[in-house]
Amino acid sequence: MLSTPRALLTLALLTVNVATAQTLTVGLDADPVRLDPTFSAAAVDRHVLYQVFDRLVDVDENLKIIPSVAKSWKISQDGLTYTLNLHSGIKFHDGTVLDAAAVKYSLERSMTLEGSARKNELSVIKSVTAVNPTTVRLDLNAPFGPLLAILGDRAGMIVSPQAARSAGADFGRAPVGSGPFKYTSRTQQDNITLSAHEGYWAGAPKIDKLVYRPFPDGDIRYANLISGAAQVVVLDAKDVAKLESNDRFSVVNIPTLGFQGIWLNTRRAPFNNKLVRQALSQTIDRNAVTNVVFRNTAKPAAGPFPPGTPAYSSSIKVPTPNVPEARKKLQQAGQSNLSFTLIAATGTVTSQLAQLYQAMFAQAGITMKIELVDNAALGARAQTFDFDAALLNWSGRIDPDGNIFDWVRTGGTYNYGRYSNPEVDALLAKARLQSAMSARKATYNVALGKVLDDSPYIWVYHQAHLYGASKALGGLKLIPDGILRFNTVTLR
Repeated sequence: MLSTPRALLTLALLTVNVATAQTLTVGLDADPVRLDPTFSAAAVDRHVLYQVFDRLVDVDENLKIIPSVAKSWKISQDGLTYTLNLHSGIKFHDGTVLDAAAVKYSLERSMTLEGSARKNELSVIKSVTAVNPTTVRLDLNAPFGPLLAILGDRAGMIVSPQAARSAGADFGRAPVGSGPFKYTSRTQQDNITLSAHEGYWAGAPKIDKLVYRPFPDGDIRYANLISGAAQVVVLDAKDVAKLESNDRFSVVNIPTLGFQGIWLNTRRAPFNNKLVRQALSQTIDRNAVTNVVFRNTAKPAAGPFPPGTPAYSSSIKVPTPNVPEARKKLQQAGQSNLSFTLIAATGTVTSQLAQLYQAMFAQAGITMKIELVDNAALGARAQTFDFDAALLNWSGRIDPDGNIFDWVRTGGTYNYGRYSNPEVDALLAKARLQSAMSARKATYNVALGKVLDDSPYIWVYHQAHLYGASKALGGLKLIPDGILRFNTVTLR
C-alpha cells in the first residue's frame, strides 16, 4: 500500500503522460468545478473557460478594455444604451454562426436561468436587442459604469445557442464556445483536455492540445514541472526561490486584483454577534501571514481593493493585531471559550494558512477546528451557507464594483456570510450610478468603513498570481487578471 509522500509523488509522476512538442500541460491547484459560464462561481474555472469561450470585450496588459467579439461600441450620452458592433464570420466549435442572436441568447440565458451566478452582474440590463446580425443593443435600467468590465469576464462569454439548448442543464459537461480551444474530454480530478480550434477567427493556436491537470499538493505540481510532465503550473510561494535558481524555468509573478480572507456566517452562532467577528479579526497578524506563508509575494490587505487599483485608499490602514482587545470583546459577548470550525479547500497553502490562523486565534483563547474539503465541496458548502467560517478568496475584477458589490450587498451572489446592512446596500447602489472614478472611490470607501466595522469578512492579504513555466514556452501574455491566455503560445 502506498502511503508515504515520496510514494504518492512517484505515483503522480508516473501517471502523467509526457507532453509532446505540440501539447501544453498546465498544473492547476484545484479541479475546475463548472465549465458553464452562466453557473461558474469558482475562480479556477476561469482558466479553462477563457480558452473555450470568447468574450464580448477583453483587457490588455494595462487593464485597458479592448475589442474582442465586439469590435467597437458606442455608449449613449445618458449612459442607458450600449450599442455593440460585432465581428462577422465567427463560428462556434459546432460550426454554427456567432451573431447578434447568439449574443442575445447568451446574455439572456445568464440573466434569467435559475441559479445563474451572472444574474446580479447583469441585473442592470433591461433588454437585449439583436438589431441586425452584427449589431447588439443593450438598454439599461440605470447608468452602470462597470458594465464593459463585466462583459470582459464570464458574463460576456458567448455560448452556442444550439449546443446550450440541446444540452440543457448538462451544457457544462461538454461546453461549446468559439474560443481558441475546443473542449475534447474530461476525467474528474485527473484532466480536462482541449484541442486547438483551427478555424479560430483571431488566428489558430500554435499548439495542438491544451491539458489542464489538478494537483492540490504544491510539491506535486512543482515536481511535474521539473520533470517536464507539465510546462506551466500554479506555483507556491515557497518554491519561488529554488525555481529562480533553475535556468530551465521562469517564475511568472502577476500582480493581483483579488484578495483572500475568511467568511464568517453572520446568521448563526457564534458569528451572529459583531463583537465576536471583530475579535476574530483583531487576532490576525496580516504581515506575519504574508511573510510566513507567502515569502513576501503577497500584500497585507486592508479591504477588497489592492494597492494601485482605482478604489484603493491609503487612509484605510491594514489592521494591526490586538489580542488583549480581542479577549475583551469576547468577554463582552459572553464567548470567553469561543469554539468554531473553519472549512477550507485541500492544498498545501490552504492547510498552512488554516494552521497559522488556528495558532493566532489560540492566543486569544479561541479554539478553531479545521475541516479540509475538495474545491467542489467547499463551493457547495459556501453556496448553502453550511459553515461557521470559510477560507474563501476572490480572483479580482478590473472594475472595483466587481470586488465589493456582490460580496457584501444583501443577497449578493458571493455574499456567503449572508451579511446585510441597508446603509451599505444604498452606498453600493449609489456608486454604480456615479460616472467619475473619484466619486465612486469616495462612495466605496465610506461603504467599506461600515463593512470593516461589521466584520462579516476578514480581508487578510492580496495574493499574487504565481506560475512556474518552462523556458521552452514562448508568446505568453501576462494580463493582471491572472488568467493565462494560450492562443498565442508556442513550444520549442
